[in-house]
Amino acid sequence: MAKFELKLPQMGESVAEATLTSWLKEVGETIELDEAVVEIATDKVDSEVPSEVEGVLVEKRFEVNDVVKVGEVIAVIETDSVVESTAAVKEIVKEEIQAPKEVEVIEKQVEQVQKQMTPSTETSERFYSPLVKNIAKQEGISLAELDQITGTGSEGRVTKNDILSYVENRSAAPVAVKVEAPVIEQPKVVAQAVVAPPVTPAPKAPTYVSNDDDERIPLSRMGKLIADHMKASIATSAHVQSFIEVDVTNVVAWRAKVKNHFEQREGEKLTFTPIFLEAVAYALKEYPLLNISLEGDTVIKKKNINLGMAAALPDGNLIVPVIKNADRLNLVGMAAQVNDLARRARNNQLKPDEIQGGTYTVTNVGSFGSVFGTPIINQPQVGILALGAIRKIPAVIETKDGDLIGIRSKMFLSHSYDHRVVNGALGGMFIAKVKEYLENWDMNRLV
Repeated sequence: MAKFELKLPQMGESVAEATLTSWLKEVGETIELDEAVVEIATDKVDSEVPSEVEGVLVEKRFEVNDVVKVGEVIAVIETDSVVESTAAVKEIVKEEIQAPKEVEVIEKQVEQVQKQMTPSTETSERFYSPLVKNIAKQEGISLAELDQITGTGSEGRVTKNDILSYVENRSAAPVAVKVEAPVIEQPKVVAQAVVAPPVTPAPKAPTYVSNDDDERIPLSRMGKLIADHMKASIATSAHVQSFIEVDVTNVVAWRAKVKNHFEQREGEKLTFTPIFLEAVAYALKEYPLLNISLEGDTVIKKKNINLGMAAALPDGNLIVPVIKNADRLNLVGMAAQVNDLARRARNNQLKPDEIQGGTYTVTNVGSFGSVFGTPIINQPQVGILALGAIRKIPAVIETKDGDLIGIRSKMFLSHSYDHRVVNGALGGMFIAKVKEYLENWDMNRLV
């Protein structure tokens, strides 16, 4: 029997560690090839670590809530392979040749490590990355003190540089000495008393008294991240909306004509989403000042068009995988990307890099029957487009022989944008360009 070391894989260039959130297998249980063993979480995405071999789980190297660095061994799996891993052989030899005194030293070191790995019972509504938590623990910074640090990262998060700067300033801060100012006798002035207007107290948040029959459901980790992200976006951007109705009769008829052939040829379903994303990418090329972000007083004009695609998860939360360089994809490539990202989002298999770098976001509120909506901007972007439900409605059709009443397929586009940098004219022209692209859809187009 051989032993295989399951290590934390590389999850993206910007990710160096993750928090182990759940063990999916127990010691002694059989593990199939590619079967998930543990669940992990970064400050970007939750994911699973699959096994690269078949075998039996014989050892867990970390506990729930422990921070694991990329490349560290999470678990040991016993397999039927003849060749044992080098690390496992070295460990066995080391155990056999250890002198009693050395063993005692190692046991003390293990005990110290276990104490350091014991999760804190303190909790906070604010999110901190595992790296920031480790620095705080090493410097003896309590959670209450950590909550007072001003963050410069996304959504006000405390970054590595923030906490290191705080530690440096805290150690160098001089001791404050209270000096009482001399009492100066003021001349007596007789004046008419002025009665200040009564100050209206700020309204208190209503408190709800729960009954015994009420169910209390704590927010999940991802739910907390989403809630914080939404509040930060409302506090950051001056949201304003524009709405436009689009006649998509040609798009609906064309898709119905080609979808079966497309699926047989490509092995992928052709939904409306890639068609709409193609239209958005085209409009962003025409109006690049919506493909930007605002950093202080500087506008950052993005070179690439990376479309975020809001996807619903089984637990009711949303995640936004990103289609990189969407303007360079044809409809076949766009459909493949949309289907792949949506499928892996539902199965919790997205990589951290696949939900980063978006420059504009599209969300399909019509999939739940909504006609239109007012979506919140996905920071640090400046715009987001909501796709409403496609409905058959009676409409006026203009012809050379006069106006007629006919049944048309129509939908609303709802555009939320940051009024700090995008005025109403630009916001309106952008969705007008999307409308123009969809309404002039070529019925003879080949896929």
